[in-house]
Amino acid sequence: MIQVIRNFWADESGVTAIEYGLIAGLLAVVIIAAVTAAGGNLNAIFSLVCNKLNSAVAVGGGTAVACPA
Repeated sequence: MIQVIRNFWADESGVTAIEYGLIAGLLAVVIIAAVTAAGGNLNAIFSLVCNKLNSAVAVGGGTAVACPA
């Protein structure tokens, strides 16, 4: 019985699966946080580009389009 408990205690095959699961969960949290943080910045950048393009189109005599808000 003691040998069975020692073998169970020394068995690390399940530990690696748990570690991989924790790493995958941590990566998911980091990716979600990065996308959330960058989302507002990307929206501001695209709005700036759209407004600049509309200014250039208006100067050239073209018809500007509505920029998404």
